[in-house]
Amino acid sequence: MRNLDELFAGLAKSKFRSQFRLNPKDLDYLRTKGLETVLSHAQDFIGKRLAMTAPHNDGKQTPFHGHPVFVAQHATACCCRGCLEKWHKIPQGRALTDAEQTYVCKVLGRWLSVALTDTPT
Repeated sequence: MRNLDELFAGLAKSKFRSQFRLNPKDLDYLRTKGLETVLSHAQDFIGKRLAMTAPHNDGKQTPFHGHPVFVAQHATACCCRGCLEKWHKIPQGRALTDAEQTYVCKVLGRWLSVALTDTPT
């Protein structure tokens, strides 16, 4: 797992990762439901889609739209086990620990918090 300041500095330099923004529908959903609720959804998604040793359809299991967490996952390279290994130094081939799942949710929470404050109401 990486230091979040270093991670976000690296993500900002990635043309692909830095292109992601919440669309108005996702931003409204985040504002309406609140960050805490959306992060509880993130925890559920991580547990069901990424945490196991060999996730089903790994590399394609995270949609690009339909929920603010999905956008945040792609923006922060928390979308598949390959990206988790490359960007976050979390190895593939084993289940994520509770600490790693918590870390992923912190990464997503930071990105979503910035998305809320960087977008005018």
